[in-house]
Amino acid sequence: MVKVGIIVGSIREGSLSGRVAKAVEPLLAEKYETEYLEIANLPLFNPDLYQDTPEEYINFRNAVAGVDAVVFVTPEHNRAMPAALKNALDVVSIPSNEFSGKPALIISQSPGLISGFGANHNLRQVLSFLNMPTVQQPEVYLAETHELIDENGEFLKEGTEEFLQSAVDAFSELISYRN
Repeated sequence: MVKVGIIVGSIREGSLSGRVAKAVEPLLAEKYETEYLEIANLPLFNPDLYQDTPEEYINFRNAVAGVDAVVFVTPEHNRAMPAALKNALDVVSIPSNEFSGKPALIISQSPGLISGFGANHNLRQVLSFLNMPTVQQPEVYLAETHELIDENGEFLKEGTEEFLQSAVDAFSELISYRN
């Protein structure tokens, strides 16, 4: 069975990105095995650590190596992806790139109207460099997330589940094409 990793870009407890991930997971679970790939405990990337690689780096790299595809759910920090998410990408991609060739779906969100647009495109740019084929359409930007999904990952607004299902369906096509 294809295994899909879920990376939540926010490390805040009870985050809106975590809510979205909870809502998307059942849409994926109908076809795939899912696993959350935690980024909160990763020390800041530092090439000096190559000599004595932290156990957290090794464990995270192994977790990424163990999945076939990745869903990224992220907020926006200052028009870019959060530092913790960029750190996780660097930890896995240098010196080798465990992300290479793995299909990706990007979901950005915000409590405001910008919908994480900057984070989505910033992440898309980095994933392109990491050789991750990414769902192009539909692009997933969720505005006013707190009005769309509750803290348990339940949909609050009609049309949200259908839209996210369309993104998961496009992701499934990309996974099928790549495997």
